[in-house]
Amino acid sequence: MERIIWLIFMIPVSLLFTGLGIFAWKRKKPMWFWSGSTVEDWEITDIPAYNRANGIMWLCYSAVFWVSALLGILQLEVAGTVLAVGCLGGIPVLVIAYKRICKKYKITK
Repeated sequence: MERIIWLIFMIPVSLLFTGLGIFAWKRKKPMWFWSGSTVEDWEITDIPAYNRANGIMWLCYSAVFWVSALLGILQLEVAGTVLAVGCLGGIPVLVIAYKRICKKYKITK
């Protein structure tokens, strides 16, 4: 029963981050990173490449959730550990990745 509950929670969360990655990749205007922040068209040198990089970043982060969801079918304890380490370790990685994306594609003043 625990495995079913695990999947009921993990699959939608995994889909959420995968959807965010796809949304960022296909977006015509520049994708933002933080809630409430915006990135203007004129700030980015190559919007499709910038959005693609953002999409890849979020798709990579979603992989942690997918791996954890699948591991939950076999070993729930290992899945929980992967999820905890991946989420907590992944947040600073997201920030660093986004800063690198900005450095590459944002116009400096």
